[in-house]
Amino acid sequence: MGTQQNKKRKRRSYKYHAITFKLSAGQYRSLRRYCKARKTTPIKLIKRNIERFITAYEYEVPQEMFLTENQLTLFEESM
Repeated sequence: MGTQQNKKRKRRSYKYHAITFKLSAGQYRSLRRYCKARKTTPIKLIKRNIERFITAYEYEVPQEMFLTENQLTLFEESM
């Protein structure tokens, strides 16, 4: 009795990818101080600021967002 109730649901598996970048010592110190003043973490701050980029284009990027090869033509040959 109760074997079905005691079963745990299987957790959904998520894939994560690590992204790294470098900051200068001054930039890192500034980031830490800002986060301490706002009572947040650097990861939460960065994720909150790039959220619109990482959620809007998950499956497809609109065609107008792509850059064309000759988007700016400064030197046109006129004949």
